[in-house]
Amino acid sequence: MFISSAFAQTASGGDMQSSLMSMLPLVLMFVVLYFVMIRPQMKRQKEHRSMIEALAKGDEVATAGGVIGKVTKLGDVYLGVEIAAGVEVQVQRSAVVQVLPKGTVK
Repeated sequence: MFISSAFAQTASGGDMQSSLMSMLPLVLMFVVLYFVMIRPQMKRQKEHRSMIEALAKGDEVATAGGVIGKVTKLGDVYLGVEIAAGVEVQVQRSAVVQVLPKGTVK
Protein backbone atom coordinates (compact mmCIF):
# COMPACT_ATOMS: atom_id res chain seq x y z
CA MET A 1 0.00 0.00 0.00
CA PHE A 2 2.72 2.48 0.98
CA ILE A 3 5.38 0.88 -1.21
CA SER A 4 4.97 1.30 -4.91
CA SER A 5 5.98 -1.42 -7.31
CA ALA A 6 9.35 -1.04 -8.97
CA PHE A 7 9.54 -1.68 -12.66
CA ALA A 8 12.78 -2.77 -14.26
CA GLN A 9 13.99 -0.73 -17.14
CA THR A 10 15.55 -2.27 -20.16
CA ALA A 11 19.32 -2.43 -19.87
CA SER A 12 21.29 -0.37 -22.34
CA GLY A 13 24.75 -1.29 -23.67
CA GLY A 14 26.49 1.63 -21.86
CA ASP A 15 26.36 0.17 -18.33
CA MET A 16 29.91 -1.19 -18.42
CA GLN A 17 31.28 2.09 -19.74
CA SER A 18 29.48 4.14 -17.12
CA SER A 19 30.83 1.96 -14.28
CA LEU A 20 34.38 2.43 -15.59
CA MET A 21 33.87 6.17 -15.81
CA SER A 22 32.60 6.27 -12.21
CA MET A 23 35.85 4.59 -11.01
CA LEU A 24 38.08 7.00 -12.93
CA PRO A 25 38.11 9.77 -10.26
CA LEU A 26 39.10 7.23 -7.60
CA VAL A 27 42.00 5.95 -9.71
CA LEU A 28 43.13 9.50 -10.49
CA MET A 29 43.03 10.35 -6.79
CA PHE A 30 45.40 7.47 -5.96
CA VAL A 31 47.77 8.48 -8.76
CA VAL A 32 47.91 12.06 -7.49
CA LEU A 33 48.36 10.84 -3.90
CA TYR A 34 51.32 8.71 -4.98
CA PHE A 35 53.13 11.55 -6.75
CA VAL A 36 52.34 14.22 -4.14
CA MET A 37 52.88 12.32 -0.87
CA ILE A 38 54.31 8.81 -1.15
CA ARG A 39 57.08 9.29 -3.71
CA PRO A 40 58.69 12.38 -2.08
CA GLN A 41 58.63 10.67 1.34
CA MET A 42 60.40 7.60 -0.07
CA LYS A 43 63.01 9.89 -1.64
CA ARG A 44 63.64 11.65 1.71
CA GLN A 45 64.00 8.29 3.48
CA LYS A 46 66.54 7.13 0.91
CA GLU A 47 68.58 10.35 1.27
CA HIS A 48 68.51 10.09 5.09
CA ARG A 49 69.65 6.44 4.97
CA SER A 50 72.57 7.29 2.68
CA MET A 51 73.56 10.24 4.93
CA ILE A 52 73.60 8.02 8.02
CA GLU A 53 75.65 5.34 6.26
CA ALA A 54 78.21 7.95 5.14
CA LEU A 55 78.92 9.29 8.66
CA ALA A 56 82.58 9.30 9.66
CA LYS A 57 84.65 10.34 12.66
CA GLY A 58 85.05 14.09 12.88
CA ASP A 59 81.72 14.88 11.18
CA GLU A 60 79.69 17.56 12.92
CA VAL A 61 76.06 16.53 13.30
CA ALA A 62 72.72 17.75 14.67
CA THR A 63 70.38 15.23 16.29
CA ALA A 64 66.60 15.08 16.43
CA GLY A 65 66.74 16.35 20.02
CA GLY A 66 68.65 19.47 19.01
CA VAL A 67 72.05 18.32 20.29
CA ILE A 68 74.96 19.50 18.15
CA GLY A 69 78.33 17.81 18.37
CA LYS A 70 81.23 16.05 16.71
CA VAL A 71 81.22 12.31 15.98
CA THR A 72 83.97 10.56 17.96
CA LYS A 73 82.95 6.89 17.87
CA LEU A 74 81.11 4.88 15.25
CA GLY A 75 79.08 1.76 15.90
CA ASP A 76 76.48 -0.21 14.00
CA VAL A 77 73.55 1.29 15.89
CA TYR A 78 75.04 4.00 18.14
CA LEU A 79 77.37 6.98 17.69
CA GLY A 80 79.57 8.70 20.23
CA VAL A 81 79.01 12.45 19.91
CA GLU A 82 81.17 14.96 21.76
CA ILE A 83 78.96 17.89 22.71
CA ALA A 84 81.53 19.79 24.80
CA ALA A 85 85.17 19.35 25.81
CA GLY A 86 85.30 16.03 27.62
CA VAL A 87 81.51 15.45 27.43
CA GLU A 88 80.46 12.61 25.16
CA VAL A 89 76.98 11.17 24.69
CA GLN A 90 75.78 8.12 22.84
CA VAL A 91 72.97 8.60 20.32
CA GLN A 92 71.30 6.31 17.84
CA ARG A 93 72.38 6.67 14.24
CA SER A 94 68.77 7.26 13.21
CA ALA A 95 68.59 10.29 15.53
CA VAL A 96 71.04 12.22 13.34
CA VAL A 97 69.01 14.59 11.18
CA GLN A 98 71.72 16.73 9.61
CA VAL A 99 75.44 16.73 8.91
CA LEU A 100 76.72 20.25 9.50
CA PRO A 101 79.50 22.02 7.61
CA LYS A 102 82.98 21.73 9.11
CA GLY A 103 83.74 24.41 11.68
CA THR A 104 80.18 24.79 12.93
CA VAL A 105 80.93 23.27 16.34
CA LYS A 106 83.61 25.15 18.28
